[in-house]
Amino acid sequence: MLALNKVIVHHGQLPVLRGVSLTIEEGSIASLIGANGAGKTTLLRAITGLAKPTSGSISFRGNAIENRMPHDIVALGIVLVPEGRQLFSSLTVEDNLKVGSYLPQARRDRHSSLDHVYNLFPRLRERRGQLARTLSGGEQQMLAMARGLMAKPKLLMLDEPSLGLAPIVVADIFSIIKEINMQGTTILLVEQNVVHSLKVSHQGFVIENGRIVLSGTGEALLKDEHTKEAYFGTYKDRSGSAGR
Repeated sequence: MLALNKVIVHHGQLPVLRGVSLTIEEGSIASLIGANGAGKTTLLRAITGLAKPTSGSISFRGNAIENRMPHDIVALGIVLVPEGRQLFSSLTVEDNLKVGSYLPQARRDRHSSLDHVYNLFPRLRERRGQLARTLSGGEQQMLAMARGLMAKPKLLMLDEPSLGLAPIVVADIFSIIKEINMQGTTILLVEQNVVHSLKVSHQGFVIENGRIVLSGTGEALLKDEHTKEAYFGTYKDRSGSAGR
């Protein structure tokens, strides 16, 4: 579904992504894990057109997208739920959801999509008339994910969906992620919660210092010695930098 080939992205003069190559299969959950500053969010921004690669290629279902505008990429079916939720705090839950269905096809299916996300997130149905800023952190994350689904994505990218949430809420979020995938949506998950993310993933990628240093199934990466050392203890960075 999605392929990156030797993608390099700079922030000013500083290279953030240093030749990233990866492939995400249609129908899968893929996790991208790495420390703060490793390049995870920049990779998502490159896929969505918000950060332009210096070199390399990005294709979605065989179509080159590295030079396309963000709104064109969304229209192809790639939707990003950003870190920090980025809700319209002064709008109601339902109005936030409607904002997600601005594309022509999504607008035509708005009513059925609302029913779909309310069935997936019943708590949002109960709070449909509340202002977004009055929701709990977990409810706000559910709203951000539901708003993304209103655009009818083929690939849904989630940036740190469990950040700052209580453990019981994190379990709910990951259960919903699995359900979204089972209903046919491919998911790219960026997470620092390594265990939860790899447990639900068919594919996994480890990024360090702007490079993919490990890839495999989620189960295999959970058992990998480098992954264990990197995220549960002291380690040496395979990209050549000191451990963080």
